[in-house]
Amino acid sequence: MTKYVYKHTPAPLWLVAFSILLPTSFACLATSATNVAIPHISGYFGSTIDEANWIITSYMIANSCLILMSGWLENLLGRKRFLKIFIGIFTLGSLICALAPNLNLMVLGRLIQGIGGGPMTPLAQSILLAAFPQDKRGIAMSLYGIAVMVFAILGPTFGGFIVDNADWQWIYLVNIPVGILSISMVHANIEELEFRKEVKKTDFLGMISLVLWLLSMQIVLDKGQQYNWFDCAWISWLAGFSVCMLVFFIIRELESSAPLINLRLFKDRNFLIGTILSASVNMLVFSSIVLIPQFLQNMMGYTAILSGYALAPRIISCVLMMLVINQLMKIFDNRILIAIGFFFLGISILFFINLNLSISFIYIAIPQVLMGVGVILVFIPVSALVLGTLPKSELTNGSSLHNLCKSTMTAIIASVASTLVARHAQMHQVYLVDNLSNFNLVFQHKFASLLSTFMANASSTFATIKTNSYMYKSLLTQSRLLAYVDVFEIFALLAFCLMPLAMFFRTETSQKKELTNQTHHV
Repeated sequence: MTKYVYKHTPAPLWLVAFSILLPTSFACLATSATNVAIPHISGYFGSTIDEANWIITSYMIANSCLILMSGWLENLLGRKRFLKIFIGIFTLGSLICALAPNLNLMVLGRLIQGIGGGPMTPLAQSILLAAFPQDKRGIAMSLYGIAVMVFAILGPTFGGFIVDNADWQWIYLVNIPVGILSISMVHANIEELEFRKEVKKTDFLGMISLVLWLLSMQIVLDKGQQYNWFDCAWISWLAGFSVCMLVFFIIRELESSAPLINLRLFKDRNFLIGTILSASVNMLVFSSIVLIPQFLQNMMGYTAILSGYALAPRIISCVLMMLVINQLMKIFDNRILIAIGFFFLGISILFFINLNLSISFIYIAIPQVLMGVGVILVFIPVSALVLGTLPKSELTNGSSLHNLCKSTMTAIIASVASTLVARHAQMHQVYLVDNLSNFNLVFQHKFASLLSTFMANASSTFATIKTNSYMYKSLLTQSRLLAYVDVFEIFALLAFCLMPLAMFFRTETSQKKELTNQTHHV
């Protein structure tokens, strides 16, 4: 089997890093910036929120499919040509989104944008790991973290600023000059692979099963809550079909002589644990990106830009941590840093179990600082360790599989988080409705007070109806508030439970200890 051999690039490392991370960062920004603009986009096209959600879904499906195919496509097309083609596709998709006259073309544009943006994340990671020497991999992963995690976190703030101060189309228009600049920089600074594996066979059956699995899964996740999940026959059938496609895809890739992706990479301990932890970090971070703006806009009356500003402090702490994380990785065991990072993530999420409708802006902002610290303490060491024990010939494949798991978890958690809030709100509503009783003295007093207020300007009949409506609205608000608290408690508990898993990573120090113990045993 022919191995990848990386040619020495005449361009400085910083220029190589900037050339690949510029398009990568804007591909990550496109994922989260659109979320806060969905109400504006749906209003512009005269569609419902459910219909407009396909703008997000189409991007996620295309993105996930191309992430897994990036290793195969890089080998087929060659690195430089591959990058230029897909940056061009991403730029074309952005142009279609900005000029779309209807929702259908908008969804098509997002699909094209997802096809172009999908390979950017895994390819950037593999290029940086191959280009930077071993002692500078911490710096490489810090730069990668800025492009991937920081820009993804920046998305809601950027999107909120755009939709509150300009037309939402500018979210996509800014990608056009960036795409053109990126193509020229890739052409000038990224070196081609000297040797590539000969492509003898294409696993089209694996590709088809992958697409069918992701498509059916995403439809189930998007429409499940709307149609009461498995109480709906077609949701049940589609969920079963999705599971069958996933099982078929796994078996196909394990048994195929020329698999689309090498699933046996999960035999590597660092790769398996690193993928689990990275997917979990994505889940914790993106669930907060979904839930916190949702809570602030729907329950606190914040505008899109204010909800984006509430998340902005985590960007500042992320960038500051980037300046010191490389030194911390040299001084401390990376496993300790990862465990501490999950502790910070858990503490930051615990802040939200005391949510109420009178909280100040600063109360939302403080835990964002802690979350930014936790994200970098986990993300950068994990990124350096997860592919570190794989051979160079498998770096792109490993990065593709690793990022597919993260992307899939991001798509799943966005739907699961919203579903948990909806379900727990219904549960609390059942419990709280007992308090709206004539046998409850507090309720009687509040009802009489409101009735008296409304009767000052209306008839007794109208005042009674308005009082009942007000009390029921308060019940729904309190139920939803308690649901948010429940969900944040679940995610905080998950963060704390992941702390011990970091100790199972195999570092250079742990490998030397294992080798010493084996020698003594012999």
